[in-house]
Amino acid sequence: MICEILSVGTELLMGQIANTDAQYISKRLSELGINVYRHTTVGDNPDRVKLALNEALGRSDLVITTGGLGPTEDDLTKEMVAEYFGLKSVLHQPSYDALMARMTRLHPDKPVTANNLKQAYFPEGARIMPNLCGTAPGCIVTHSGKSVAVLPGPPREMRDMFDRELAPFLSEKTGIVIHSRFLRIFGVGESRVETILLDLFHLGQPTLALYCGVGEVQARITAALAKGEDPAPVLDPVEAEIRNRLGDAVYGEGSDSTLESTIVKELTRLEKTVCFAESCTGGMLASMIVNCPGASKVLNESYITYSNESKRRLTGVASDTLSRFGAVSERCAIEMAQGARVRSASDYGVSVTGVAGPDGGSEDKPVGTVYIAISTAKNTTARKYEFIGDRAWIRKLCCAHALNELRLTLLQGE
Repeated sequence: MICEILSVGTELLMGQIANTDAQYISKRLSELGINVYRHTTVGDNPDRVKLALNEALGRSDLVITTGGLGPTEDDLTKEMVAEYFGLKSVLHQPSYDALMARMTRLHPDKPVTANNLKQAYFPEGARIMPNLCGTAPGCIVTHSGKSVAVLPGPPREMRDMFDRELAPFLSEKTGIVIHSRFLRIFGVGESRVETILLDLFHLGQPTLALYCGVGEVQARITAALAKGEDPAPVLDPVEAEIRNRLGDAVYGEGSDSTLESTIVKELTRLEKTVCFAESCTGGMLASMIVNCPGASKVLNESYITYSNESKRRLTGVASDTLSRFGAVSERCAIEMAQGARVRSASDYGVSVTGVAGPDGGSEDKPVGTVYIAISTAKNTTARKYEFIGDRAWIRKLCCAHALNELRLTLLQGE
């Protein structure tokens, strides 16, 4: 089955919001064995929506639309689908009842405006997909061997409807399930990973692909199997071989795995805590950890030591260190990490100090110069990095490498 994703919304074309809907749908369709060859985005214009729909159905078996299901005049996706297939728009009573109940509950003192009611009208014969997260239901229209699935635009509503309603419908159609495993790799560049794993890219089944992130690589192992077939015998040997060749560079499994979530899980398992002393990253490290469930078990406090005075006051960096070596130095990073660990009574102290730019660099310490230190009860070590990029990218790389340094320290049992 070939699918095209048709995203409707002028706000997408203007760059006001990112099209995360298409990304999510493509990922889910690959798991269902459905090929996506094109993403098309069109504004809220009837003629252009009809033209895009006509072109998409001319080269696809299935078109999935997002957006244009709301109550206003420019919400016209369902109407254009009905017009394309020559179908009448008819009232769906259960959707009308659900809409009225929801609107009355949300705004008990206000009448339901007439334009809201268009959300309960659908192309005749459509399969209705209830919206449990919003007011606009979706639908599936099958006509002349083609299908159009109409989904809402808000990501939360779209994802719930896709998983609950559309995915089971499509699974029955294909009889094929795509099984994928994702291995997260840090500290080895994409070209080096490809060289190490080169022969595994030519297995046929499963397939192997690489994707780049912030300082890391993601390896995807994928097998297309009949519904109900166990993927383990196909995927397990390849995963084991990748882990064997890359060793500790493989830090996690799953497309949602991150360095920070890995750190939180490992610290929780060890019943250990960490404190950060951040200069150029300004709290980003602590924020990344706090984003993870369970962060309160491993992070008691953290310090933003942006100025020299704060480095002295919060982490005990010696004035002599700052005057002799400077804030961006191995010695300063070591004292920051030690001070963070001791003063917070944590098991680990992690510090970052550097020149993120665009100004502040020198011949000896150009923009991108960063020192990262890890302090444990046994010892404290620091490492110098020379990153390339703009201010935002350098700060992201600082955080990623600091977390990886901590991860490797935990693996070593220090």
